[in-house]
Amino acid sequence: MIVLGLTGSIGMGKSTAAADFRRLGVPVHDADAVVHGLLGPGGAALAELSKLFPEVVGPQGVDRQALGARVFHESTALKKLEGVLHPLVRIEERRFLRQQACRRAPLVVLDIPLLFETGGETRCDAVAVVSAPPWVQARRVLARPGMTRAKFRAILARQMADREKRRRADYVIPTGLGRRYSLRHIQGIIADLVPRSPGHA
Repeated sequence: MIVLGLTGSIGMGKSTAAADFRRLGVPVHDADAVVHGLLGPGGAALAELSKLFPEVVGPQGVDRQALGARVFHESTALKKLEGVLHPLVRIEERRFLRQQACRRAPLVVLDIPLLFETGGETRCDAVAVVSAPPWVQARRVLARPGMTRAKFRAILARQMADREKRRRADYVIPTGLGRRYSLRHIQGIIADLVPRSPGHA
């Protein structure tokens, strides 16, 4: 089974690319979706987070907006949050990989926003980076509710530069030239990787 890491900076179109992999029959593990579950009602992260950040935890789980405001400009608080969430996400990731191995999936995708920043590429056989021109990225991100240019710059400052991600990647999926163009690249990646999986030569 080939494990493909899928990553990309904010606003590059990673979620759309992940959806296209799914539509083409490739199982995708979405780290962000796992985090949503961990922070939601009954989530596995609530007990620890209620000790660290009691002001953001309530009956409906974690107030994500309040949590973001709490840790956004405080690196120590952010590291504590990551110390709780990352191990739990890894548990779910390993469970996903075991399930797909039992199903003999030839290719799976790990959708991880901060793949390179957290060293996650070491768990992958190959990495695909989703990328778009800076002006496209800015237009997408600034259209999001509550986003400001200052917040956008702060987020970018915490992420590896797109140029460096593209340099490290095995594949680049361009998303600034239309969905069909991106889809052809994704189809090419699948065609390239699946024959390399044992039993699918």
